[in-house]
Amino acid sequence: MLTILYFARLRDVLGCASETLATPPATVRDLIALLVARGGVWQAELGGARVFRVAINQEMAQLDDAIPAGAEVAIFPPVTGG
Repeated sequence: MLTILYFARLRDVLGCASETLATPPATVRDLIALLVARGGVWQAELGGARVFRVAINQEMAQLDDAIPAGAEVAIFPPVTGG
């Protein structure tokens, strides 16, 4: 089982704050490809030029990082502080 959390702009545009997948993809790249394949706003937000970040179990992740079983994956736009 994989829990995906969406934050900020992505939560609003995608229309959901979280979801679960019974069969987690092997890598972050595979997960993003699965979400982009949904088309529409999913493709526009995650497959185009829009910038976003990914964390696995609250640790920043790269596209080729493996997703362990039972993981929590957060997808969010970059943030800046002041």
